[in-house]
Amino acid sequence: MIRNLDTTLIRTFVTVADKASMTAAANALHLTQGAVSQQVKRLEDILGSSLFERDRRGLKLTRAGERLLGKGMRLLSLNDEIWTEMVGNAVAGQVRLGVPYDLVGTLLAPVLKAYAGTYPQIEISLLCASSPELAAALAAGTIDLAVIEEQVGPSAGECLLIDRLVWVGARGGVARQKRPLPVSMVADTCAFRPAVISALYEHGLEWRTVFENGNIDATTATVRSDLAVTTWLASTVPADLEILPCDAELPALPNFAINLHLPRHGIEPAAREFAAHIRDGLARRQQAA
Repeated sequence: MIRNLDTTLIRTFVTVADKASMTAAANALHLTQGAVSQQVKRLEDILGSSLFERDRRGLKLTRAGERLLGKGMRLLSLNDEIWTEMVGNAVAGQVRLGVPYDLVGTLLAPVLKAYAGTYPQIEISLLCASSPELAAALAAGTIDLAVIEEQVGPSAGECLLIDRLVWVGARGGVARQKRPLPVSMVADTCAFRPAVISALYEHGLEWRTVFENGNIDATTATVRSDLAVTTWLASTVPADLEILPCDAELPALPNFAINLHLPRHGIEPAAREFAAHIRDGLARRQQAA
């Protein structure tokens, strides 16, 4: 009976062996430590052998793991060679991708890196702007793909994932208690702005704008300095900042979808492959979460 090995499991195994750590491998693969552990355990169950043992320096290969490592690396090398030869070289040109400020360095960073590694011959151009601006650029034909943040509901785009819109402030900060509430947003065209303003008015809270100038680093600085609070998707909140609870001081906010928008009149092969990478990358992230 012919059985096939899952190259994803082999790649995870090889990465763990190289890093001698589940945590380090998880960081390299952009997965959670739990997902890496599950994949290694699944491979061990398939092969009927323990592949790692722990010593003082971290994880160490067992004899079965040592036997698998060399052949696993050759298998991955051949897999990548076939992929590049059969698919990678057939795709060339330029891809112009539109991405919101808050997603380019967070959710989409691993996807961009993976695509650039698979198709080094493709020129990637990024346009970072607010979601409404990206929708306009796609309609005008100045970009080939757009990842757009939209309030959950009907959309012309393909929903990749849904995330919570949350209030964010400095750890132990007092900005949330000030009135009028100081709010910092990246831009006045921010996709979150109408929902945030509506929630504040419905809650009866006075507020004032601290910053709206199209620079996410400056927005982050105002929050870190406890000059203001802001709103971001929960998955993009920096580790040194705090997600604030919704209570009498701060109103609840709606969920937002991250949607992939394609041009209405055809799509080039390079952009089509990029769209597939975005779908697969975010799907793997959800599975690992």
